[in-house]
Amino acid sequence: MRAGTSRRRGAAAVLAAALLVAGCGQNPTSTSTGDDVSTFTNPVVRSDNPDPQAIRVGDTWYLFSTNAGGRNVPVLTSPDLVQWSPAGDALPDLPAWALTGKTWAPEVIELAPDRFVLYYTVADKESGRQCVGRAVSSAPQGPYRDDSTGPLICQAETGGSIDASPFRDTDGSLWLLWKNDGNAVGVDTWLWSQRLADDGLTLVGEPTKLLKQTEPWEGTLIEGPFLHRQDGKLYLFFAANAYDRAEYAQGYAVCESPAGPCVKAPENPILKSNGVASGPGHASMVVADGRTWLLYHAWPPGQEGTVDPGRQVWLDEVVWENGKPVVKGPTGTPQPRP
Repeated sequence: MRAGTSRRRGAAAVLAAALLVAGCGQNPTSTSTGDDVSTFTNPVVRSDNPDPQAIRVGDTWYLFSTNAGGRNVPVLTSPDLVQWSPAGDALPDLPAWALTGKTWAPEVIELAPDRFVLYYTVADKESGRQCVGRAVSSAPQGPYRDDSTGPLICQAETGGSIDASPFRDTDGSLWLLWKNDGNAVGVDTWLWSQRLADDGLTLVGEPTKLLKQTEPWEGTLIEGPFLHRQDGKLYLFFAANAYDRAEYAQGYAVCESPAGPCVKAPENPILKSNGVASGPGHASMVVADGRTWLLYHAWPPGQEGTVDPGRQVWLDEVVWENGKPVVKGPTGTPQPRP
């Protein structure tokens, strides 16, 4: 802080700094639009919370995101998907085989009322690549513990493994999706799927390749896969292109089963940059009172690649038109709450 030339100026500077610190310590989330509690305005989380995924347990939503603010897996809670409050670090301690500082894209699934499994990407000491781990907690917010002696998935020869996403199908089967981090070593990036054991801690059978980058809008990679079944049809959603560029966007494919085959939608991308949000993607999907919503991150336009405010969390509705998902966003104007 630059000192003033008088005691009064110095006092004013101290007061201004104090107000700034106080402002930074406030809840960094959006509120209802003005006095109208029936609406909200994006982004719903205004701080850096990349790769958001949320689950609902009881009357509370829990949102998990890539490491930020000194936390391995930041967790936020909300009663309504709009007002979010920090709830600590879901994974305060990493296993001995992992390095700190690169804990990415966490996703959680509830397997029983007292059993939640977290899948996350982390730096593996032995291979030097990003790999997938898993951790367990009796409560949705954690703390999660990983008692493994090594990664669950680590395709080191093809760049590593990242962006794991669990899925329970209507027949009760458990699946895990992920991406080999091929763009880190100059090879193809594939989206993979494999069955999970009932406890969610081990893989069953062999992995299957689902999709790779093939379209101009995708650039050199696709990533961030997740599955969603709607009216009996299975959709595979994914992000593509460089995460720190405006070209980053969201697309989808239709699959015959969690093991494929999958066909990309010709209308991709279904979510892309506009005047209010840049590089929207790495999404997750939630259903609230019969309405479908997409949670995703995006940069303020012109601030791609920065950490302040970084990748903020956006919430926009998805409607299904003739069997196709249509995202109403990115939306920067007031809209009805979930």
